[in-house]
Amino acid sequence: MSYPPTSAAGSRGTALAVLVVALCWTVVLFDGLDLFIYGAVLPDMLDDPGLGLTPGRAGDLGSWATFGMLLGALSAGTVTDWIGRKKVIIGCTTVFSLASAVCAMAPNLGVFGVARFIAGVGLGGLLPTTITLVAEYAPRGRGNLMIGLLMTAHQAGGILAALLGLWMVEPLGWRSVFWVGLAPLIVAVPLVALHLPESLGFLMARGRTDEARRLAERYQVELPATAPEPAARPDRRRALAMLFSDGQWKKTILFWCASFGGLLLVYGVSTWLPTMMRGQGYELGSALAFLIVINVGGIVGMLVAGRIADRFGAARVAAVWFGCTAIGIYLLGIHMPLALTYVVVFLTGLWLFSAQTMVYATVAGRSTTENRATAVGWTSGMGRFGAVFGPWLGGRLVANGAEDWGFTVFAATALLATVLIGLTGLRSVRQTPRSDSAEPLSTTG
Repeated sequence: MSYPPTSAAGSRGTALAVLVVALCWTVVLFDGLDLFIYGAVLPDMLDDPGLGLTPGRAGDLGSWATFGMLLGALSAGTVTDWIGRKKVIIGCTTVFSLASAVCAMAPNLGVFGVARFIAGVGLGGLLPTTITLVAEYAPRGRGNLMIGLLMTAHQAGGILAALLGLWMVEPLGWRSVFWVGLAPLIVAVPLVALHLPESLGFLMARGRTDEARRLAERYQVELPATAPEPAARPDRRRALAMLFSDGQWKKTILFWCASFGGLLLVYGVSTWLPTMMRGQGYELGSALAFLIVINVGGIVGMLVAGRIADRFGAARVAAVWFGCTAIGIYLLGIHMPLALTYVVVFLTGLWLFSAQTMVYATVAGRSTTENRATAVGWTSGMGRFGAVFGPWLGGRLVANGAEDWGFTVFAATALLATVLIGLTGLRSVRQTPRSDSAEPLSTTG
């Protein structure tokens, strides 16, 4: 059976949920920073004669990181259901932090690409793991809002990356920004190791009831419902098999495909927006400012989408948001007055990033404690194929002087994601945990 949120215990449980969100928010902030650094410094890397970087090669390098994220997300979901959420969060943060330092020292593009791939493994594993832990500690009826709040950190990291690009690249060079990537190892990892609690539901499901009881007493919250007998606890292979049992395979595939489209947009637009906007005739300073504005919109969108999703369902919000994203991206391909362009960029960010987050929220809400990390991890992981393809596609379009077509292709992808989410079912009912029995997944969101 699945377990009710620990935070149902009351105000103390809510305080514990706030602690979990705050610590996870910190590591996801650095996740977003490390991810968006490449797009923020890319124009300067292209202008660096010592690198010999071309737009086509730049797209390939962008895909190295996202391919690593694919592997990280696919493996982390399963490993998290095996060894726990906290260890995976610490490990993933350490990996991408050290890899960022290697990028700063890289003597050539080959070493840089390998380092970005390794960083991607950590980045890809961190996000679904933190989403899983936050979903398990979220107050009842506030799961989507908490996930949306968590994901504001990702966009805040994007804003920080763009600001660092504006402040540090010209006086110190593009490598200086990657040195900032060591900060999570120094700041975030010790905080997580000391203060982040493990999932009580995970501990109970693994039969570690004494450890769960000590943790509950420490934070003065109630234990989840009684864990299943050891023989009934699903192993890692069963957790994955549950995604295809009881006729769920169709929705699983649809969520994977929607995640592919969503992450193609997130990483394609994040990597190439400054360069594509320069191709539209905007100055470099304005192009980097667009990256800041789109991420500010993303933060607002996370909070708005999470609140609306808790009332009307995450899947409905994802479908509408993807449709609006298509309109916004298409409009960016039209040269408009600068003030109007900023408005469109802001609104596009509001819809784009939270649309993908609501895909994760829907999957988390329709899963159980026993396989939630696997479900979210595989949805994120399969979507990473889109994250690999997006930067590569943008590089090819820019290399051929077809920036205008880039906006059109990205807009069409958003429309396709709208259709895919709609096919999963948009009917919204009260969220109820799914049991281990053969009952179908709930249709929350």
